[in-house]
Amino acid sequence: MSSRAGTAKSPPKTRVVLVTLASGQFLMALDSSVMNVSIATVAEDVGTTVTGIQGAITAYTLVMAMFMIPGGKVGALIGRKRAFMIGCCIYGAGSLTTALAPNLTVLLLGWSFLEGIGASLILPAIVALVAGNFSVERRPAAYGLVVAAGAIAIAVGPLIGGIATTYFSWRWVFAGEVVVVLAILLLARRVADAPPGERRSIDFVGAVLSALGLGIFVYGVLRSDEWGWFQPKPDAPAWLGVSLTVWLMLAGLALLWIFLRWEAKVVERSGDPLVDPGMLQNKQLTGGLTMFFFQYLVQMGVFFIVPLYLSVALGLSALETGARLLPLSVTLLAAAVLIPRFLPDVSPRRVVRLGILALLAGAVILMAALDLDAGAEVVTVPLLLIGLGMGALASQLGSVTVSAVPQAQSAEVGGVQNAVTNLGSSIGTALAGSIMIAALTTSFLTTIEANPAVPDSVTSQATVQLQSGAEFLSDAQLETAFDEAGVDPELSQAAMDANAEARLDGLRAALAILALVALIALFFTQRIPPVQPRSPDPSP
Repeated sequence: MSSRAGTAKSPPKTRVVLVTLASGQFLMALDSSVMNVSIATVAEDVGTTVTGIQGAITAYTLVMAMFMIPGGKVGALIGRKRAFMIGCCIYGAGSLTTALAPNLTVLLLGWSFLEGIGASLILPAIVALVAGNFSVERRPAAYGLVVAAGAIAIAVGPLIGGIATTYFSWRWVFAGEVVVVLAILLLARRVADAPPGERRSIDFVGAVLSALGLGIFVYGVLRSDEWGWFQPKPDAPAWLGVSLTVWLMLAGLALLWIFLRWEAKVVERSGDPLVDPGMLQNKQLTGGLTMFFFQYLVQMGVFFIVPLYLSVALGLSALETGARLLPLSVTLLAAAVLIPRFLPDVSPRRVVRLGILALLAGAVILMAALDLDAGAEVVTVPLLLIGLGMGALASQLGSVTVSAVPQAQSAEVGGVQNAVTNLGSSIGTALAGSIMIAALTTSFLTTIEANPAVPDSVTSQATVQLQSGAEFLSDAQLETAFDEAGVDPELSQAAMDANAEARLDGLRAALAILALVALIALFFTQRIPPVQPRSPDPSP
């Protein structure tokens, strides 16, 4: 069916299509946050360590990053709807495997591999199916709701994970995902497919190059907290005195450059490239992709920082932490849906700029509000602003990228778009975490050095032991450690006071870098079109 068939749908049927695709996006994003509050419980249940579970989460991110671009091409070859449904089946099998996993090996197979492969088929297909089922005029609202569903999943993930782990079992989260997948498969019958591409081949060399390039780059970023960004941490791998993180990122970029050169050669030979390099010369497309990168970098940085403040610095439970994140979901959803509805002809560039300014304002206000006497209520207004900014961006960027190319290339755009957002998410989380730990460590050492109650021998010992960075610990965790070690009460109190101030310094530093990134993003908004884009297809 053509997109014209999709645009002729009655409103009830259109709503079913939108719910189906938004549910798929919600499900894919949920795994990024739902188990963060339950890592220790999952580790104990499957007989492994916290590091093992963190490795499984890392592997899930890597698999998605590696296969996102090939996944988009598969959808272009076999049909977007078929790729979407096959991806759902694989993802559902992975969720069921994870729910029943008796050990880490099975958990890795289900969560990291099968769910990662499924997501790499589903996410690019969603982008193409929105383009195929909604007219150009209705795409901003459709994309806005779909992207909002993913962001809301990340926001409510800790709440869902906390409820399941506290009252039931973490396994019920993945069992619930199987039920959601079955519902999506039933509803997907109402989704109109876009025709597959004319040529039936896939560039396997390009697939390997893109997978290795993205995988190596993302792996380097994900290990930066352990290895260091440039200067290697003690006992971390290094080459020529430089952290292995740098070398992996450079190797990944080099492979991606080779990938693009190879794709150009495929085009010259009239072959069927994985991604047409000519697309990346499209100003509108690259502008949208750039803003997606900045949005997800700031977004995931915020989702990393705020829960830490609420759960560790303030000691809130997983349920209370999740509840405090809900204001963000409200304004995000409102902006994503209402802007296209009531301002259909608004300038995308203006909306994107205002969205970035809202992100910037939210980060700055939160940074200023953090104080030793502050409570959980200080996050409300900043989160409302950040949600507003994310929703504004979501309402425009999806339509901007897809309308930049003919609909036949929408699946390829979906693969590239999700690869870019994956990169932004990985860098945002890693950057916020490393800046926070570095600032926390420096602040802690500076405070205890200036405190006469702390002996010089203790200060020297702390300086040596914290070369790799201090841990982000709650007061309860620190107090327990001091009691078990039999530390002098006066010294213990001095260290706890220093830790409390250092935590806030670390959070402020991380928010400052995210605010700086948002400010930098403003300089790239010139590439966003000033008027609502129209599809280059002769008959959208």
